[in-house]
Formats: sequence, structure tokens, C-alpha cells
Amino acid sequence: MESRRELAVLTPSYRKDAELCRELNRSVLRWMPENVKHHIVVPRQDGPVFRMLLNQRTVIHEASEFLAASIWKLPGLNMWVNGSRPWPPVRGWIAQQLIKLSAAANLEADAVLLVDSDMVMVAPTDLDSFRQDGNLEMYRNPGAVHSGLPRHRMWLESARGLLGLGPADPGDLTDYICWPCVWDPKIVRSMLQHVERVKGGSWQSAVASQLHFSEMMLYGTYVDEVLGGPPAATPRMKSINYSEEAPLTAAEIGTMLRSRPADALAVMISAKSGISQDVRSQALIDYEDYLAVSRSNSSGGAR
Repeated sequence: MESRRELAVLTPSYRKDAELCRELNRSVLRWMPENVKHHIVVPRQDGPVFRMLLNQRTVIHEASEFLAASIWKLPGLNMWVNGSRPWPPVRGWIAQQLIKLSAAANLEADAVLLVDSDMVMVAPTDLDSFRQDGNLEMYRNPGAVHSGLPRHRMWLESARGLLGLGPADPGDLTDYICWPCVWDPKIVRSMLQHVERVKGGSWQSAVASQLHFSEMMLYGTYVDEVLGGPPAATPRMKSINYSEEAPLTAAEIGTMLRSRPADALAVMISAKSGISQDVRSQALIDYEDYLAVSRSNSSGGAR
């Protein structure tokens, strides 16, 4: 059996996001240590589209490796069915979260970094990037879930129900959703066992039955409310995030990249933004050229 690795990168994806995932994978291989593997999980029928990415540091998994045998994909649709509880069908968004939870619990690593296809790494990143005084940190932003974020509140209520907790307070709540997101696999395993004790059955069926669900809200709520809090926490994401459903030009993307905070390790440009693949790719190439020039000037100044 392969020895345990400090950090593994996990990305569920599918055919529509293949080009985005290719750019993410390239950035993982560039900016992360050679002992970090990128695990990409896709539906069986999409496997051939991703096979070109296979190498010593990139593993392509079929989604069925991480889903219960009772959960199967509907042909031609981004929707799944849980034979143990056929209604309602499992939306693709929920199935992706099932995969993240299951894979994170099973990967041989000290920490798992969740990175969606529409992200790219833009700076050197390793496990120490997510540690404080040797402790793995958790993103938590107290009071960030306000009245203007009703879906976040629904995700928190769903998490509390799965964990057997009472209703959330009526005021502003803590947000746990971030990109990228680092998890401790030991905590994921204990959390899923806790859900099964509360629900009296398979955690996958319990999660699949949710109409509103966030895997990050579940993890954060479990750590805070059941375990008593993380050993280290931060209210800052280590990324720049563009989640608007409106396109940007290559120049606008370049400005966003060049203005990233010093602690930003990644950039998320939403797949729903309407930005063409060509524009996005060119902006990333231009940014790499910018970094190369900056490094050259910096080393020249050092002499």
C-alpha cells in the first residue's frame, strides 16, 4: 500500500468542466510539492475525457468508487437516484458533495484540500500553508451569514439537523464556506459516523435526501458544535474569488490576478461567469509571464 501523504488535492469534475479542470491540474502540478497528488473524480462515462491528465501525480477516479452502490447516475442528466430512497432524485450538486465527503474520508493523507474545477493555484502551496503553530486551521467567519444570505442559513439548518443539533440562533451565523477548503480526514470520518448515529442509517442516504446542503457547513458545524472548536481557525480565505455571473475581459482578469493579496494561494473564477475558455486561458498565461518578469526583476535587484 502506498505510504500516507501529508496533503492530497481532491476535485470532483465532469465533462463540461474538463478544460477548466485541465488548467487546475496544471497549476497543482506547478505550484505544489511533488509528493502531492491530485485526485480527480468523474462519472464513469466521462473518464475518457480526463484520461489525458493521468500521470504519477494525477489520479482519475470513477465516482462509483466513493458512492454507495444504491446511488446511480441517470443517463444524459446531471442527476442521480438513490435506490434506497428514490425520491427526491439526487441533484448533481449534492452528488458532488457526497463524493467529496466519501473521498476525503478514504484518501490516505493527513489533510485533504478541496479544490473545484473552476479554481487555479497561483502560488507555492503545501500543508504548512494551512497550519498555525503546527495545527491544521479551519476557515470560520463568525457573523458572516446575515439576512442577505438565506441559502447559507438553510445550509446551516440542514447541517444541524444531520448532526442532531437544535435550530440555529435567529441572528447572524458563522460561515464555513471557503475556496480552497482544507479538511482533516480523521474528523471527516468521525463526523460521518456521528451522522449515522443520529440518523440511524447510511450517512450517504441521509445527505442525499437533503434539498439544501453544504458539505463545508456540515464540517464546520461539526467541529464547532460537536467537537468544541478547531485547534486553529482563520476568517480569511486563501484565494481571490470571482463568483459573479457576468464575464470579464482578459485585462480585467489580469488586473484581479496582479492585485491578489500576499496570502492568496488560488483564484476562483466561477464556471458560471460566462467567460470564454480562450479568454480565461490567455489571462492565466499572461499572469504567468507577469510572475516570471517580476521574479527576474526581483532577483536582479538582489544583486
